[in-house]
Amino acid sequence: MTGVSPANNGRSEHEAAPDRRRRPLAPTTVAVVQATPVVFDRTATVEKAVGLAREAARQGAALVLFPESFIPAYPRGLSFGAVVGNRTAAGRALFARYAAAAVEVPGPETARLGATARELGIHLAIGVTERDRVSRGTLYCTLLLFGPDGRILLHHRKMKPTASERLVWGEGDGSSVTTVPTPLGNVGGLICWENYMPLARAALYAQGVELYLAPTADARDSWQATIRHIALEGRCFVLAGNQFVARAAYPADLDPASLAELDAQPSTMCRGGSAIVGPLGDYLAGPLWDEEGILTAEIDLTCLAAAKFDFDPVGHYSRPDVFRLDRRVPSDPHASASGDDGQSEGQRDPPIRAGVAGEAHRG
Repeated sequence: MTGVSPANNGRSEHEAAPDRRRRPLAPTTVAVVQATPVVFDRTATVEKAVGLAREAARQGAALVLFPESFIPAYPRGLSFGAVVGNRTAAGRALFARYAAAAVEVPGPETARLGATARELGIHLAIGVTERDRVSRGTLYCTLLLFGPDGRILLHHRKMKPTASERLVWGEGDGSSVTTVPTPLGNVGGLICWENYMPLARAALYAQGVELYLAPTADARDSWQATIRHIALEGRCFVLAGNQFVARAAYPADLDPASLAELDAQPSTMCRGGSAIVGPLGDYLAGPLWDEEGILTAEIDLTCLAAAKFDFDPVGHYSRPDVFRLDRRVPSDPHASASGDDGQSEGQRDPPIRAGVAGEAHRG
């Protein structure tokens, strides 16, 4: 069952290894939100996300995914006044404005989102631009997953920003390329073009990912091939969420150089293309183009075994005698272990050396 509706205007160091046998007792409804943020307005975008999460929950969704950098918006089309060898004063001011609108983790915004997840009894995944709590001058492209108790289950920083994104976002340390055991299944994710990194995908497969989150800013037709390939390769469900953004959504009070850059952009700057894909690469919902909306699909994890009958990337279709994935997982010095609403459990795992046959061990 699928549907679309219009949108409204780590594990901790001492936590036991996840039980890979957990399965929901019945088919589960999941949702992907395709929407326009209130560009550069953190508070208003958080409130919009809360309203959309409530709408998705009313439609029965137990897991809701929002796009990459939904809060406070993916800064598409902006150069921040940077060219090789020079940065402008106006560009620095724009970066400072973007940083001021970013989210600290933990912070008031994560508390609000965590409280919403707890109120609705859902798993809530959302892309944010995160501001480093120590330096306050370094930003990260981050994926947060809140559990139905309001806690942050996954705090993943994009490991490799793409092209000009590297002027805006720092690099994550890779400690959060992991899956989280939940009653819905094992959840993990990568952000946008991280999904083109074969070893990053293999790390999630080796940890038994079943619900694969792929928030993105990529609205190309070719991205659809990527998410369908991941579903087929990983024999998992893929939730891919993108923003729908028109040029008119940007603030009118940007500096003249930035406004000129936006004037050169098409009126629709990001068409979307959000989708939900099954483990054999078939669309369960979407792709959704050129509008805001909420995609929903009913998924049943008991079908994963059937999907792996002829291909299992970390089981019978692997060659651990020939290939091996050695993954070093550093501790995250910025993780919080407070466990309060909207706070991170922390992700401080020792190295994982996972053979592609799935015989993961630690030490």
